[in-house]
Amino acid sequence: MNYQIISLEKCPEMKNRCAEWFHEKWGVPLEAYLESMEDCLTGKNAFPQWYVAMDGEKIVGGLGVINNDFHDRKDLSPNVCALYVEEDYRCQGIAGALLNFVCEDMKQKGIDTLYLVTDHTSFYERYGWQFFCHAQGDGEDDLTRLYIHQS
Repeated sequence: MNYQIISLEKCPEMKNRCAEWFHEKWGVPLEAYLESMEDCLTGKNAFPQWYVAMDGEKIVGGLGVINNDFHDRKDLSPNVCALYVEEDYRCQGIAGALLNFVCEDMKQKGIDTLYLVTDHTSFYERYGWQFFCHAQGDGEDDLTRLYIHQS
């Protein structure tokens, strides 16, 4: 498969499409994505950042980097968030490519430590992430796994 990873920072014209795509996948209000993506496009800070994998004109995957991904460990920042790959594009290395891309891009921005929360127990280890601790998700009863990646 031939796909390309695009940073929203370099393609601001994709903002509305990206915000709508992430909103459809995660159910977070569209306005929250638009606001975060506007912050990304100001270029004032290293994050938030947003990335999508494109197959031609179709968004087939994406993820973001934000301050905190709705958990109680506010001291562990920034967080990779909203990783999603369309079902018919899974198991083709897109998620791994997105994770590697974001780690390298953030390293170039001077950030060599990233965090993420997940319920997965073996997926992220394949890409150099390590279990770090448990965190309490906002409004969640159960603890979730928090991972770290250091470049």
